[in-house]
Amino acid sequence: MTLLANHPERNVIRLELKHNEVLKELDDVDREQLEPYMSVFDGSKGDFLLYQGVREMEQYFIIDGILKRVVSNQEGKEMILRFADKNDMETSYAAWRLGTPTPYGIVCVTKVRVIRMPLKEWVAFLDARPRAKAAFELVVMRVMSEIMAHTITLHLLDAPGRVHRFVRKHPDLVDRIPQKQLASYLNLSAETLSRLRHAGKI
Repeated sequence: MTLLANHPERNVIRLELKHNEVLKELDDVDREQLEPYMSVFDGSKGDFLLYQGVREMEQYFIIDGILKRVVSNQEGKEMILRFADKNDMETSYAAWRLGTPTPYGIVCVTKVRVIRMPLKEWVAFLDARPRAKAAFELVVMRVMSEIMAHTITLHLLDAPGRVHRFVRKHPDLVDRIPQKQLASYLNLSAETLSRLRHAGKI
């Protein structure tokens, strides 16, 4: 990792950060105050940004690539809760506020570039800016609502229905997520997803 201020592509990255859904409402002064805590992370498919069950937490702003939020049981069986794409963010803010370990991991689905910063500094920044904090917490609540809706979908919709819903809500991700990962997210076998695709269902 390299501090943003020392990164050779820092000016391009700064421009990208202005499009992030959480940071775009901040002014240049606010972004400058965050920068000393920001590091650039270039990850490969399968790299972990955050492990489930830890207390050292960070805030992530996605510059490029796709992340997934996952939970695993003791046998290693994994459930994907969500995917996050360019200009999105990932966080364990709720666990930080509750004083609990991280309930999920965050993993690179593709090659990624992410800005990461300690959650302690991010929370302190937000606590001093009520409007920014309210906007950020709204994003956190929206993400939690989306995860709940997805979990309900897995129980209520059949395989084609789950596929149709994903295509409708995330058309830009369909061909960018490895099909094995997408099948896992939809609680399908890779073979079933492939069959639905060839049948024109996706």
